Amino acid sequence: MRFVTYAAAAGDDRVGVVDGTDVHGYEPGVTLLDLLDADGLREAGERAAASPSETVPLAGLTLRAPLQPRSIRDCTGFLQHLRNCQGAADIPVDERNNQFPAFYQGNVNAVVGPHDDVPISPGCERFDYELEVCAVIGKPAANVALDRAEEHIAGYMLFCDWSARDLQMNEMALRLGPAKGKDGTNTLGPMLVTPDEIAPYRSRNAFDLGMTGYVNGELVSEGRWDSIDWGFPDMITYTSRGTHLRPGDVIGSGTVPSGCLFEHFAMDPDHFRGWLQPGDEVRLVVEQLGEIRHRVVAGAKAEPLSSGY
Repeated sequence: MRFVTYAAAAGDDRVGVVDGTDVHGYEPGVTLLDLLDADGLREAGERAAASPSETVPLAGLTLRAPLQPRSIRDCTGFLQHLRNCQGAADIPVDERNNQFPAFYQGNVNAVVGPHDDVPISPGCERFDYELEVCAVIGKPAANVALDRAEEHIAGYMLFCDWSARDLQMNEMALRLGPAKGKDGTNTLGPMLVTPDEIAPYRSRNAFDLGMTGYVNGELVSEGRWDSIDWGFPDMITYTSRGTHLRPGDVIGSGTVPSGCLFEHFAMDPDHFRGWLQPGDEVRLVVEQLGEIRHRVVAGAKAEPLSSGY
C-alpha cells in the first residue's frame, strides 16, 4: 500500500491510501502516526479503500510530508559515497565505518513536504541536496536481533537532508557532528510505501531500484539502492541498541554514490557545475517510491553572534 498526507478541500490535512489514480481519504483528525501507533497499516488501508471519508484524484493534490517523524537518525549506509567525498572533506574514511553504520540525529522540526520550497541555510554559500531513502519504524524496537529487524519496518520513503556544506565542514572539525550544516530542511515523501510493494525487487541487502537526481532538468545523480553496504536491518539493529525506537521514527540510508553535489565537487572540481542557487529546481526520484520536486529559494540572513561569526 501507499499512504499520503494531503491538503483536503475542507482546509485540513488528511491521510489517504493511494488506489491507482485516486486517493481514499481517512476521516479528519487522523494522522499517519495515529495509524502506526495502532499497529495496523494494512487493516487501516483496507478500511479506507472500502469506506473512505472522501475519494479524490491524486493528480493535483498538495502533498504534505507523509508524517511528522518522532526522530530522524541518518546512517552511513553507502560507504562508496564516503570514499568519494573524503578528499574534499579532508576526512579520511575511518575503518570503523566497516564495523557499524554510524549516524547523526536529524531535526524533526525541519521536515517539509515533497514539493515545498527549500530555503538556503543562513550564511551558506555551498548549498546541496542528498539523495537518500529511509525506513519508517512501524512497531516498537529495542535491542533488535538482525534477523527480526525488518519486522519493525512499516514502509519506505524518499529522504533528502539538505546540506550547507561550508557550515558543515567548519563545524565537523569540532567532532560534534554537522549541527547547523544539516539543521535547516529535511524532505520526506512523497508517500510511505509498504514493504510488500517493493518485495519483488529485493536484491542483496536492499532492493534493485534506481535512484536519480536532477538540477534544472540536468541529470546529476544516478545510483541504485542495492549498492548499499549497510542495509536497513543492520541500521535498525545498531540504532536500537540500548534504546527504544518508536513507531514513526525515521532511519535514513545515507547518500547513494553520486547523490549530492559535494561528491561531484570532491571528485572533479575542475568541471564542477556549482552549488545550488535561488531559483534552481531539484527533482529526486527513487523507483517505486516516487519523486520529490523543490525550488530552492533565498534563506534568512545570518545574524552575527557576539563573537562576530
